[in-house]
Amino acid sequence: MNFLVTGCAGFIGSHITEHLLSEGYRVTGIDNFDNYYSPRIKRQNTGKVQNHKNFQLVEGDIRNEADVSRLFSKNKFDQVIHIAARTGVRPSLTNPRLYYDVNVNGTLTLLESMKNTGITKMIFASSSSVYGNNKKIPFSESDPVDFPISPYAASKKACELLCHTYHHLCGFDIFCLRFFTVYGPRQRPEMAIHNFARNIMDNKPITLYGDGSSRRDYTYIGDIVRGLAGAVRNLKGYEIINLGESRTVSLSELIRLLEKSTGKKAIIDRQPQQPGDVEITNADISKARRLLQYDPITPIEKGIEKFIEWLVTEEEPVFNR
Repeated sequence: MNFLVTGCAGFIGSHITEHLLSEGYRVTGIDNFDNYYSPRIKRQNTGKVQNHKNFQLVEGDIRNEADVSRLFSKNKFDQVIHIAARTGVRPSLTNPRLYYDVNVNGTLTLLESMKNTGITKMIFASSSSVYGNNKKIPFSESDPVDFPISPYAASKKACELLCHTYHHLCGFDIFCLRFFTVYGPRQRPEMAIHNFARNIMDNKPITLYGDGSSRRDYTYIGDIVRGLAGAVRNLKGYEIINLGESRTVSLSELIRLLEKSTGKKAIIDRQPQQPGDVEITNADISKARRLLQYDPITPIEKGIEKFIEWLVTEEEPVFNR
């Protein structure tokens, strides 16, 4: 099989690219290496596969219709795994136009190129943020998601709607996977676990928004890759599927786990709760278990240990860049 992976140099994209290559598949990856965080980090993410015989890297932007059309015309892809996105809830509050341009227009450009070249299968990376401050716990795919509280969340919901439209009009098989706070080696440096760990190890303050009681369903990258692999094997029809760990951890608990794994005490700078932040995320993963044979195996305690081990043993540690 021949795959296109968008955002192949990012955190999740680089992991799924490595997995597909390890299974003997061919992978074309596209990434624009933007400056949301250091492009050097992204280039290191692709270091293990850049010379792989079954991998080609295309530097390009999914919003560029000419580039995307050229990419599809030169390759006969069996599936598109669409990870590329402008990410982050808080930054989307200050630059919503960019988030809609990248996430919505970029997704539309891919879907149109698929239609024009007869490619009918896509896995789309959505987000738990679409649930907003949903009062029903855990979050189920059948819950209403009409009240997003950030432009980022709204853009992901808009993409899910686009995907359904192309499923309906063109017969595409599309799974929209709602990821719940993914962490692990190569996690983006601005995300809480990475940022907190780096600052704790450097004896710098960590910024804690709110009272520490907000809770997240933290999901280890290895489990997410297994979920994506299940989607690759079972892709048929249109489905929205949660990929989480199904356990919630408070921000205060997370800090204690990081302190334990780093052997250092956190210096905490307490700040008011930020607009756009949700109070809790918690995945009902019964649908993923049924359709994808998804079974997360990495509890947060073990996952944090693995992440810290990666952070301190990197040849060029991210926190020194």
